[in-house]
Amino acid sequence: MPTEIDRGTRLRNAFNKETFLFSAPTGDPEVARFEVILEEGGSGGGNALVHVHPGSDEHFRVKSGRIRVVVEGTEQLVENGGTAVVPRGKPHFFANAGDGLAELEIEFRPAQQHLRFFMNFATLAAHQTQWFSKKGEPSLLLIALALHSYRDHLYLAGPPIFLQKLIFALLAPLARLRGYRLAIEPAAQDQPA
Repeated sequence: MPTEIDRGTRLRNAFNKETFLFSAPTGDPEVARFEVILEEGGSGGGNALVHVHPGSDEHFRVKSGRIRVVVEGTEQLVENGGTAVVPRGKPHFFANAGDGLAELEIEFRPAQQHLRFFMNFATLAAHQTQWFSKKGEPSLLLIALALHSYRDHLYLAGPPIFLQKLIFALLAPLARLRGYRLAIEPAAQDQPA
């Protein structure tokens, strides 16, 4: 499994029918950019799991096809050439809304370590399938380890973030004891204290 992000890396998450293409520069602190191809019925965000990014705005640009972006329960259809923005902290998910492939570019501003975070999950979904349910949902211990390691990148919508931080901090050591490991650790200079 990779420990760094190589430009040109392509990873398919079969559970979500989602392929990640990591082709943009990786060191820009202002923007993290990657491409996603959603197959028919494919979704982003862990089987269309409603989530929030508390520290970054998420930008979508549809290159082909059509996606459905749902922000705080309000649905927006975005066609070929269209864009959508999810402001930081807003509960959302996205999915392919067409009959064929949907190709899109996703940006996070500021970048934080979203490239590392998403490459981590895509790599684990491809190489550690036993850590995911048959529907593609990551185990609670994997969620705890990843979201504790990449604090303030992504949280589940609903439960208060402070409570998720506490639960993930308690479960992350247990996850490591049970053999869970990240494919890509956060960069040391950006890790929260």
